[in-house]
Amino acid sequence: MTPMMSLFVSKFLFVAAALLPIINPPGLVPFFISLTAHNSQPQRAFLARRIAIYCFLLLLGSMYIGGFVLSFFGVSLPVVQLSGGLLITFAAWRMLNDAPAEASPGVEKIENREILKQRAFYPLTFPLTVGPGSISVAITVGASLSSAGRGLEKFAVAPLAAVAAVAAISVLTWWCLTHADKLMRYLGRTGSVVFLRLTAFILLCLGVQIIWEGFSGLVEPLLKSIGK
Repeated sequence: MTPMMSLFVSKFLFVAAALLPIINPPGLVPFFISLTAHNSQPQRAFLARRIAIYCFLLLLGSMYIGGFVLSFFGVSLPVVQLSGGLLITFAAWRMLNDAPAEASPGVEKIENREILKQRAFYPLTFPLTVGPGSISVAITVGASLSSAGRGLEKFAVAPLAAVAAVAAISVLTWWCLTHADKLMRYLGRTGSVVFLRLTAFILLCLGVQIIWEGFSGLVEPLLKSIGK
């Protein structure tokens, strides 16, 4: 393996290892099923494609221009975590209190593509797929890639590896959501309802955790300044 290829593989694995556990495409399946229960199979397939596209664009955008955007508007990462945590908490609370929905031809929603595109971005892509945690990690990864190395490594190999890793994560997300029905079918009707409730509660806990991390990030510097 040539040095450039070895470098490409190492950067690819670095980006994938940082983002994949947070996004967790298989873990998105129950949320996707719950929020698209009244959509037809073609509509779900369309949503899955759009989510993958938005995921790819959001991650790359966060990686390379996210830090500049936050700096331009004077927004800190703890504020992003706090706001995103609130969005996740509200979405999880709604999922916990909604009656279990079942998809059937008689109750399918008739939605045009513009409405589906809007739903694909919010809340299915942001904040459920690419949330404040993955955005903050993407910003950190982008800063690490841009500050390491020089010349060809910095301006060609590292960016290409990052694009390839984000593309692989997006394709995996698309595959999991496209086959969501098959993956959930193994649980059965009762098992699916129980699993959806449990995952909604876990999502609620994650939202509260992100809120706490954002709140801690805002309060900690204040407490240190008071202590001095």
